[in-house]
Amino acid sequence: MTGTLLQQVRVIDPATQTDQTADVWIEAGRFRAIAPRLDRPDSEVEIIDGTGKILAPGLVDLYSHSSEPGNEPRETLAALLAGAIAGGVTRLSILPDTDPPLDQPAAIRHLLSLADTAGVNPRPMLLPWAALTLGAQGEHMTELAVIAGTADLALAGFADGQPLSNPVLLRRLLEYAHPLRRPIALWPCDRALAGNGIAREGSLAQMGGLPGTLVAAETAALTTVLELVREIGTPVHLMRLSTARSVELVREAQAAGLPVTASTTWMHLLFSTADALSYDPNLRLEPPLGNPADQAALIAGAKSGVLAAITIDHSPYTYEEKTVAFSDAPPGAIGLELALSALWQRFVAPHDWTPLELLQAMSCGPAHCLGMAPPTIAVDQPVEAFLFDPAQTWTVEATTLRSPARNTPFLNQSLQGRVAKVWR
Repeated sequence: MTGTLLQQVRVIDPATQTDQTADVWIEAGRFRAIAPRLDRPDSEVEIIDGTGKILAPGLVDLYSHSSEPGNEPRETLAALLAGAIAGGVTRLSILPDTDPPLDQPAAIRHLLSLADTAGVNPRPMLLPWAALTLGAQGEHMTELAVIAGTADLALAGFADGQPLSNPVLLRRLLEYAHPLRRPIALWPCDRALAGNGIAREGSLAQMGGLPGTLVAAETAALTTVLELVREIGTPVHLMRLSTARSVELVREAQAAGLPVTASTTWMHLLFSTADALSYDPNLRLEPPLGNPADQAALIAGAKSGVLAAITIDHSPYTYEEKTVAFSDAPPGAIGLELALSALWQRFVAPHDWTPLELLQAMSCGPAHCLGMAPPTIAVDQPVEAFLFDPAQTWTVEATTLRSPARNTPFLNQSLQGRVAKVWR
């Protein structure tokens, strides 16, 4: 026996609905044996005491932002990849809003080549989203068939990461994309209805003097997408849902058999408009944080699977960009290194969720949204997993983050639970 032996580790795998304590033998990048007890190997094997620790399949992030190419002062691609691994993310999907954007095969190849030379080992599988549209306002459709037909591109699918304001163009995109059989991700948001809102409309936003964003800014656009999916039949993933009404609409659509999946971000599960009244610019998000009732509905939707995925939507900014008034701050926060620990501390540690429920929403569910087989811990399968210590307490600060960006409300706070090792 050679390789690595984890002794008496808790194996949690949502793909097989496994939660058991076992010895796990890893060799040459594969799981070779999983049993209640394995014979102690020869001296060539690395032995890890897994007592009190968890072995889980790698996390899959459906959408985050890369600042390279184009905005390297915020964060390099190497730092992004290292941060993903530090957070247990082994598959990382990148939105196309780089500079230049990922709207043609050459730009996508360039991003992938940057990842290949970033020097991060292990590093996550990088899955770029190719742009759906061209132009500053998304006026024209990209050459979807050309990009989809480029065999050497490992794509997540097609997305813009920004709302599509033209419903006629959206209809044509769905019609054209139907035979391509690639994931399509859309953010339902009506910019005209959203106006200058920076908080979810309601008594809390009014109390804090924050311009409100109507729930209808999300649900009107969502209803349009659902009606087009009903008529055209193109499967769609719905990004960044943030309201209770949206969860209800998705539940109804899924019950009616529409081919839609949906996700919310980790920040929308952990915070609400009540937290935004602190005016912390790191809680300035888009869509804005929901009211407490929205937050409760999103939590229930993620736990039940109506929302198939919890995403990170990692958005780095420099200190100068983010250290401004709440209303002037660019929306977004970092999270690749933090999301698992923060969600575990909030939901699993107090036994509100089981570990399987959280990992389902962060690994198995997102993989299914991408049309991919999920990472799994099973004999003869490739190793794509991480070791997690739920008891380790650590402080979020410059010396513990891989990213140079610091735009997180968790800065200088302690979190319980940390990734100890990643295999990829």
